[in-house]
Amino acid sequence: MVSKSATFLGHSQFHELRRREFLTSAGSGLGAIALAWLIGRDQSGAGATEMRSGGESARAASTHSRPRATRAIHIFSPGGVSHVDTFDYKPELERLDGKSMEGKGPIDTFFGKPGNLLRNLWPFKQRGESGLWVSDLLPHLAECVDDLVVVRSMVTKSSSHTPACFQMNTGFTQNGFPCLGSWLSYGLGTENDELPTFVVLPDPRGGPNGGSNNWSNGFLPAEHQGTAFRTAGDEPIAHLKTPDRVSPDARRAGLELLEKLNRQFAEDNPGDSSLAARLRTYELAAKMQVSIPEAVDFADETDETKRLYGLDDPITAAAGRNFLLARRLIERGVRFVQIYNGAALGGNPRINWDAHEDVKTNHEAQAVLLDRPCAGLIHDLKRRGLFDDTLVFWSSEFGRTPFTEGVGTRGRDHHPHAFTGWLAGAGLKRGIVYGTTDEVGYQVAENPVTVYDFHATILHLLGLDHMRLTFYHNGIQRRLTDVHGAVIDAVLA
Repeated sequence: MVSKSATFLGHSQFHELRRREFLTSAGSGLGAIALAWLIGRDQSGAGATEMRSGGESARAASTHSRPRATRAIHIFSPGGVSHVDTFDYKPELERLDGKSMEGKGPIDTFFGKPGNLLRNLWPFKQRGESGLWVSDLLPHLAECVDDLVVVRSMVTKSSSHTPACFQMNTGFTQNGFPCLGSWLSYGLGTENDELPTFVVLPDPRGGPNGGSNNWSNGFLPAEHQGTAFRTAGDEPIAHLKTPDRVSPDARRAGLELLEKLNRQFAEDNPGDSSLAARLRTYELAAKMQVSIPEAVDFADETDETKRLYGLDDPITAAAGRNFLLARRLIERGVRFVQIYNGAALGGNPRINWDAHEDVKTNHEAQAVLLDRPCAGLIHDLKRRGLFDDTLVFWSSEFGRTPFTEGVGTRGRDHHPHAFTGWLAGAGLKRGIVYGTTDEVGYQVAENPVTVYDFHATILHLLGLDHMRLTFYHNGIQRRLTDVHGAVIDAVLA
């Protein structure tokens, strides 16, 4: 590949620019921020995806059905939240505290050390007009129960953190598959020209098990990968700011030159649609230099709003910033924001919900980072008129056993056979429970909900049919829900 004549410092020169050199320079620095998001965006467009008989993808003019939500926020609490200590009240555990699980069915544990039944470690109360049971571990979220659909009958495939995280995010226990946010980006397109379609806000303390595979685009086009902000520092996206040593005029001249070379090559190669999309890469990057600092600057937020999210408390401030930023991003047209509440670093004390040693100590430390900021988000969305067209949902990758991990301990083991998640907002009933577990919370007793069902329902609320949102890959029309899943009609308004 050879560029045409270029002018440097007033001297006309001919320079042979090889494709690899061009792509390397185009992908470095500021352009890298926008490159993954923008390449091919126009050929994707907005709207639902269908497959032609020949396997060729085509874009419909609209979603598969009328969307109830136009954007979504997922709060993910990795580590395994104990359902019987949060949203699934089991008074029978109080009576059976310290007794064996014998007679309750086959016992399956991750570490093979089943102990004795352990009571609910926090008092439960009926909350709101709906009377849903929530423990005192989550007092602020307890005030929001009349807005929630609490799903107490979730099941998943794996009892190991990394594959279970992958399934909750991608539908598969192996890595390499597109995550939910990527499918939404692919199926719905963007609502703005200044911000990414799919943003990830990691826990400021670190990343989850499996790292960035949890927000991977997999085999979908690269622009659908989640853009992870650096939530632990002052610079949310690396290299977004032009270095001080580069003057605005020099920066502008460099961008104009790159655009000229890009455009000339696109004209010479009309079949290369991905390169045509690159013509707007630096335009987006320039816009992001304004839009990102503005989005992450809370100067225009009132003190009352900051208190609502817990920014006035040093313990909750970092987590609260993620939740407040999520609201600001969806206000500005970001389709999907994923907030992580827990990191993967091991040891004791752990900094996620992995309560092997002591449920009470672990969950109290983690819950304070979820409870007030998340409740603040729900209240804020409602008062701003955003709740009725925004879907908010919360999950962990699995639950925890109703018995201890080993005899004489106060920890609980991993438990994929029954756990709780919830949904709130657009298109949903409010203040209801769906599904039940047995008297000790070990097995699902009624209306099991797989991760596939959970995903199918989320897609449906956003106007997408999980059976028709497909991508042809390696001879298979792949989808988020594999060959499974059904929309949970009973939770829909």
